[in-house]
Amino acid sequence: MIRQSHSGARERIVAKAIAPVVAELRLVDAADYVAFVRLEQFASLADLVSSASELFFLPGALRLGHAGEVHLDWDTRPKIVLDLELHLRGATVWFALTLEAERASVELNYVTFAKSHAEPERNTDFLERALEDAMIRREEPVSF
Repeated sequence: MIRQSHSGARERIVAKAIAPVVAELRLVDAADYVAFVRLEQFASLADLVSSASELFFLPGALRLGHAGEVHLDWDTRPKIVLDLELHLRGATVWFALTLEAERASVELNYVTFAKSHAEPERNTDFLERALEDAMIRREEPVSF
């Protein structure tokens, strides 16, 4: 995707929304990701993403795209890149989630809006609302 002035804001919005899913994905051993990607077991990767997101997003909102990558050699820590898709009401986001030892990052590849506005800021606001609508709201337990 060609970087535009609003790309960073949209990446931050997506990153914030999927942060709890990223925490769940980090519970999986890096060796499992390496095996699934190298052996092209993308259905297994899709299951991991689905399981990690089911507590936080409505069913089908966050899914594995068509691929994943592993960057691994003898003198660096593994870097796992998952091709992910967010299917929201009125918007679809294709992005790459990079998982590294100490950090994770989001890079948007493409965003579409069912009803795009001429002002990018309005589209960004819509994306934020659409993500909030796709998230499962959990009420905090009442403490006595």
